[in-house]
Amino acid sequence: MLPIILIDGKPSNESLDIVAKLDAGNRLNNGSWGKTDDVLNELGSWVHNLGMPYWVWTPEFDAASRDYFIAKKSMTRGPFPELAKRRHEFELPLQKLLATIESQLTPFWNSNTITIRDIGLASHLWGLFAVPEFRFSTAWYDYLMRVKAECRFDYHRDFWEKA
Repeated sequence: MLPIILIDGKPSNESLDIVAKLDAGNRLNNGSWGKTDDVLNELGSWVHNLGMPYWVWTPEFDAASRDYFIAKKSMTRGPFPELAKRRHEFELPLQKLLATIESQLTPFWNSNTITIRDIGLASHLWGLFAVPEFRFSTAWYDYLMRVKAECRFDYHRDFWEKA
């Protein structure tokens, strides 16, 4: 897994730990995590089952890495074609969870300014843009665009420019 950084002399590939380490001036770490981990874990279970069959077709994967990823993840989640067929089984509870969180986007997640929690939340959700016909509510779309602008993140720009 990449990226990897040394934190206190030990290698780490935890994305949020890396962001926190690189966050000059502690700009993003304002506020407690609270129940953030619980929310992210619940989101992750639905998002991963919903998105994995489609993520393997994004530019990060070549044929060999795609085959490896599909074989590895299919052992725990089931065959990707079956996951795609069960899409509504994952999408309905995900949409319910998103609806419960939506009121907390003020304009960031329980904050007036972007925090590390927003990066965690948005990073769980970006992959859903690769899922055909998945639609975010207007509030969620606007939130993700605010996070994108703050982070200067251009999700698969190279991929979409080729389309």
